[in-house]
Amino acid sequence: MTHDHLDKLEAQSIFIFREAFHAIDRLAMLWSFGKDSNVMIHLARKAFFGRVPFPLIHCDTELEMDEVYAFRDRYTKEWDVNFISHLCPPIEATDATLPPAARVAARKTLGLKEVIEKYGFTGIVAGIRRDEEATRAKERVFSPRAAEGGWDAKDQPPEFWDQFKTDFAPGTSLRIHPLLHWTELDIWQYIKRENIPIVPLYFARIYGIFEGRNLNGKLMRFRSLGEKGITWPIESSAATLDAIIEELKVTKVSERSGRPMGADEDESSFERLRADGYM
Repeated sequence: MTHDHLDKLEAQSIFIFREAFHAIDRLAMLWSFGKDSNVMIHLARKAFFGRVPFPLIHCDTELEMDEVYAFRDRYTKEWDVNFISHLCPPIEATDATLPPAARVAARKTLGLKEVIEKYGFTGIVAGIRRDEEATRAKERVFSPRAAEGGWDAKDQPPEFWDQFKTDFAPGTSLRIHPLLHWTELDIWQYIKRENIPIVPLYFARIYGIFEGRNLNGKLMRFRSLGEKGITWPIESSAATLDAIIEELKVTKVSERSGRPMGADEDESSFERLRADGYM
């Protein structure tokens, strides 16, 4: 049943990719080097016979962890992708009333706006899932954005029986979410089945001092990857793909528990970021 379930998820995502490529003139995809976006690249290569036919964008805050940059440098070459790395505006350019972690995310939003303006992209593929966070559950697969990238949760098209609206008024920017119907467990089961490379930080190891914090030699891993200073590992002994999958079947801990914006900070800040175009 798992195999059949993954086949259905894969087929739907490939259909979404092909619909987007057919309907949108200037398409690009965000690449964060995390588990979800690596699955997206794998699906895109399946959808288009081994090659991603549109650029991959990294909005770089220069705060990624060293292992993440090493992964980027290796796989941009191995996968032979059209890669755009764009340096995000400084923290001073963001809304000072936002909490600290949210301001780092706001930098990426500003960076994405600059990339869209510079290259004229009319559609951006992103790897969000509905099960990640309550606000994302309101998203659509083909989600219209205002000219400035703003998102209005109350102005989203209906999507029934995989009938997606792709024809919008001129000037509308689209976000396309081919993983919206996946869960975190689906992602890891698919990574195992398809042997998709991932950043080693997802696997448990012993941590002593990390980012100035004493973790007392605990066995920990990253469940969600973000920037230095706003992302921390969680206690876990899952050091293999099988162990991660078994852990996820029973855990009650939020996927974003190691990231302040998904755990400690006021959820209203997340809503504000989403309204402004945050992915």
